[in-house]
Amino acid sequence: MLNKYTWWELVLLYLGVAVFLMFVLAPFAEAFAVSLRPLDGLFNIPYEFITDDMTFENYSIMWKSVPNLALYIWNSFFIACCVTILALICIIPAAYSFGRFTYRGRDGLLAMFLGINMVGAAVLIIPLYKLMLTLGLLNTYWSMIIPGAAFCVPTGIFLMRSYFLRIPKELEEAAYVDGASRLYTLWRVILPVALPGIMVVTIATFITAYAQQFLFALTFNSKDAYKPLPVGLYDFFGHQTVHWNELMAASLVGISPVLILYVFLQRYIVAGLTSGAVKE
Repeated sequence: MLNKYTWWELVLLYLGVAVFLMFVLAPFAEAFAVSLRPLDGLFNIPYEFITDDMTFENYSIMWKSVPNLALYIWNSFFIACCVTILALICIIPAAYSFGRFTYRGRDGLLAMFLGINMVGAAVLIIPLYKLMLTLGLLNTYWSMIIPGAAFCVPTGIFLMRSYFLRIPKELEEAAYVDGASRLYTLWRVILPVALPGIMVVTIATFITAYAQQFLFALTFNSKDAYKPLPVGLYDFFGHQTVHWNELMAASLVGISPVLILYVFLQRYIVAGLTSGAVKE
């Protein structure tokens, strides 16, 4: 049995957690405070975090300043969902193959995936542009979905493979004895057991896809109809003035789908992260 913490260990533990939360939540708190203030009050000296003129008016004005804001948020959500689905279709069978089969070149292929994951999107942006141009996918959703999924697959394979390795092989052997095929076993036996891991990979892929849309959208798309939120936020930048208060309000509203998804699926995240932590 683990010993109980002493009082000074508890103080240090809670102090460390408080400092960590301060660094994590401080940018969101500052963004929220800026979104509540008028533009002419953002640059006062000395700077005040809380003022008497705070109001939620910017959250209504921003929809009028950028009429397509709702479309931009929907595009980001739609692109992230499509990227997640497409990536999972590639991740699950690939991770199962790496976790269950032994064949020549498997370790080298895994290393190649890891190496690809280390290459930034900016390095490949010109070849990707030529590829999208050749395929006729510029100014479409696919020009952002396909590259986004490609960059999410390597990390997803490494995460999902670790969960498949924790599943006892006896489950598959029992299914084979009953006459089940490899595909049927994967679909009806392995995937239900690996559901916590699948949820973790799904959420991680969705968040990554939601956050990495800027470079692809800026390069491969020039139409407002397909513009996602990261690029759409540029509409708050005027020729003379940047509407920082409305920009912060729109940014906070834009990340709300990710926060809502995390709140509803957090129990799966906890289950997935703790899966296999205790050896039975």
